Amino acid sequence: MKSFTLEQIAKITDGMLSKTADVSITKIAPPLLADEHTLALALGEEEIENLAKTKAKAALVPLGVNIDGFSTIEVERPRLAMMKLITLFYEEPEMNEGIHPTAVIHPEAKVGQNVSLGPNVVLAKGAVVGDNTKILANCYIGNNAIIGEGCFFHPGVNIGDRVKVGNKCILHHGVSLGADGFSFVTENPNNIEQARKDGEIKDQTSEHVIFKINSIGSVVIGNNVEIGANATIDRGTIENTTIGDNTKIDNLVMIGHNCKIGKGCMIVSQVGIAGSCEIGDRVVLAGQAGLADHIKIGDDSIVAAQAGVTKSFPAKSIVVGAPAVPRKEFIKQLKIMKDAGEIIKKFKKYEPLLSGFENEQNS
Repeated sequence: MKSFTLEQIAKITDGMLSKTADVSITKIAPPLLADEHTLALALGEEEIENLAKTKAKAALVPLGVNIDGFSTIEVERPRLAMMKLITLFYEEPEMNEGIHPTAVIHPEAKVGQNVSLGPNVVLAKGAVVGDNTKILANCYIGNNAIIGEGCFFHPGVNIGDRVKVGNKCILHHGVSLGADGFSFVTENPNNIEQARKDGEIKDQTSEHVIFKINSIGSVVIGNNVEIGANATIDRGTIENTTIGDNTKIDNLVMIGHNCKIGKGCMIVSQVGIAGSCEIGDRVVLAGQAGLADHIKIGDDSIVAAQAGVTKSFPAKSIVVGAPAVPRKEFIKQLKIMKDAGEIIKKFKKYEPLLSGFENEQNS
């Protein structure tokens, strides 16, 4: 069991220790779930109030919070300190050392030093796995795919042909990289093309064949990227779909073919990005946001939850709503709707007088 002194934890979190007693810390928890060997995490007002009911003898608190008779570690950025503590107590999933006997490795695949391959892992022809990478059970690495150093793949990851994954990447359960893009064409213009051109759907009763456009590009993932469970990133039609360094992608995200995602982005659960979109650096796409194809979002922008983005936005934009508009415009629209409601109430109040006036004029 891991155990740390308050002095050690204060040093790790860059915190200021106010000590009342020696405590051996073996775990972290919210105040109401803490015992005497737990460091209580009181990061907000409610948790700070709950310290009065805790069994813990020490707590991590925001800077400026000091409680008489209680050992506290004050930190300037509580959430950052919490991350450091979780990293301290975190234990990676157990797996076999080396290569499991059921792993299937093509003779032309290359495996680096200190690599761990779990049960039923498949390395196809020409696949390369870098040093110190760990791949858990039932993962598939396609033909000529390249996996960097120090990566960690949870069970059930599928890597398509020629996909490149950088160093120190984490891929969670069921990630799919490099499936074919959703790309099709009809022999004659279809209703989607008509709607884009004319703004309407004309009569169209003739049957047409839908031809699949195969994807001959691939996917390139930068360094220190994390991709959540069951997220999917499709290969490019001709060019590669790319994800920049340090970008973090949540569970159940869909990124279409030919997309270019910048560095340091945060893409939250259930975001859907259609093909050929370009996302700048440090962009945040909040939960369930949807982007139409060929959209460009500039650096340092924020797309709010459930936004429906149908056009491009420049750098440092904050966009909200469906269809998405700049935040200031969205607030203005809300005010207009509120004002419209008040106007309607007044109209209904004076409608009988208006009707009487109209009747007098007509007679």
